[in-house]
Amino acid sequence: MSRNGDEHGPLVDLGNERPLLPSRARNMSPIVPRASISGRALVAVVAIMTFLASITTGTVLLVSASAAEWQSEVASEITVQVRPVAGRDLDRDVAAATQAMRAQPGIVQVKPFSKEESAKLLEPWLGSGLSIEQLPVPRVIVARVQPGTTLDLAALRSRVAQLAPSATVDDHRAWIERMRSMTGATVFAGVGILALVIVATIISVSFATRGAMAANRPIVEVLHFVGAGDSFIANRFLRHFLRLGLQGGLIGGGAAMLGFGFSESIAGWFSGTPVGDQFAALLGTFSLPPSGYLALAVQALLIAAITAWASRRTLFATLDDID
Repeated sequence: MSRNGDEHGPLVDLGNERPLLPSRARNMSPIVPRASISGRALVAVVAIMTFLASITTGTVLLVSASAAEWQSEVASEITVQVRPVAGRDLDRDVAAATQAMRAQPGIVQVKPFSKEESAKLLEPWLGSGLSIEQLPVPRVIVARVQPGTTLDLAALRSRVAQLAPSATVDDHRAWIERMRSMTGATVFAGVGILALVIVATIISVSFATRGAMAANRPIVEVLHFVGAGDSFIANRFLRHFLRLGLQGGLIGGGAAMLGFGFSESIAGWFSGTPVGDQFAALLGTFSLPPSGYLALAVQALLIAAITAWASRRTLFATLDDID
C-alpha cells in the first residue's frame, strides 16, 4: 500500500465503501463532463449547421464563378441581326454588314450564319425539315471582341446601318445586367441563409450551456462561493464548448468538402442528360477552387468560435443570477 502511495502521492481515506484515491485526482476531473449526452447532441447540431452553411457557401461560390464566366463570355461577343426587308437582297446586306464588322478595330473574328445554320438554330422550336425561305427569319452575324478592347458601338451601329438599314447591333448589355442581378440575388440569399444558420447555432449553444450549467450548478456554486472568479469558471466552459464546436465544425465542414470534392465525378455520371446539362450550365464544372475550400475551413472555425462565444456569454449571465 505504501508503494502505491509513493507512486501516486499521498492518499485520502474515503471510508470502507470507496477505494483510496490520490489527493490530486479531484484536480484531474473537469468541471463540465466531456462525454455527456448534451455534449454529443451539441456536436451533432454544430455539425449539421456547419454542413448546411458550407453547402450554401460553396453553392454561392460556384454560382458566382459561373456567372462571372457567363458575363465574360457574353461581353466578348457582339451579335448583328439582319432582318429581311422587301426590295433588298438579304445575302448582300449580310455580306456588307460582315465586311463592316471585320473593318472595325478590336474585332478579331466575324462569323455570318448561313441559311442552313440559321435553320438549325430554329430546329428546337420549329422542328426539322423547315424551309427557311417561307419565314422572315433574320440572319445572324456573331463577332468576337478582343479582350480588353473598348469598342465605339455608336460608330459601329451607324456604319452597319448605312450598309444594311435592317441590321441591328446588340452588345448583350441588358443580358449582362440581368445576370449581375441574378448573381447579386443569389449571394444575398446565401448570406441570409448563413445568418440564419449562425443565429440557430447561437440559440442551440445557449440552451446547451444552460443545460450544462443546470447539471453542474452545485459545483459551479461551490467554486463561485469559495472564491473562484467568474473568468476561471467561464474559461473551463469556454474550452469545453470550443472543443465541441471544433469537433462539430470538423465533421460538418469535412463532409461538405468531401461532397464538393466528389461533385465533379458525380456530375460526370449525369453528363449528357437534360438534368446534368442544366446543372452544368448553372454551376459550371462543379469544381470548387482551392480558395473555396479555404473559405469553408475558415467558416468552420468561425462557427466553432461562435459556439465558444455563445457559451461564455450565457455562462456569465447565469453567474450573475447566482450572485
